[in-house]
Amino acid sequence: MKKYILTILLIIPFVLQSQNFRGLDKSPMDQAKFPISSRVTDKVAVITYSRPQLNNRSFRDIVPLNKVWRTGANEATQIRLYSDITIDDKKIPAGTYTLFTIPEENEITVIINSAINIWGAYSYKSEKDIIRVKVPLVKSDESLEALSIAFSNENSQPKVHFGWEYMRFELPFNVL
Repeated sequence: MKKYILTILLIIPFVLQSQNFRGLDKSPMDQAKFPISSRVTDKVAVITYSRPQLNNRSFRDIVPLNKVWRTGANEATQIRLYSDITIDDKKIPAGTYTLFTIPEENEITVIINSAINIWGAYSYKSEKDIIRVKVPLVKSDESLEALSIAFSNENSQPKVHFGWEYMRFELPFNVL
């Protein structure tokens, strides 16, 4: 009987501890999907990323110019293509990739890379790049506290939109 009670007393703290949940992630994970409608089951692309917050900092404080950025927080941003697409007339086959960027003063280089399941940009290797495209970096009048990624399909031209603080850029693509 003593063994039984002792065993229970030793297990109770572990059971009680397992009921505690840690606080919310400071950079919660999110997804952007194309087509945009949640009722469409045949997706073309899904981008999974963590949404860093400004927290009284500026974009430039967090993301240095002219360096590879994971385009989010935590794990490298991942793009999963369920269909072949073209970006800047280059075919990208269906598959899973990482998405990196290199911010510059007035433009940003968008990189789709074949490495997957990596943390940040620490193990980024340019030899695994599938495509690099420079797009204009536009300043907005409205600031976004959290990094945001969304798809649109304006005039039958699909695009991925990126925004954080006053920085905005978009990447047009075509579905094959």
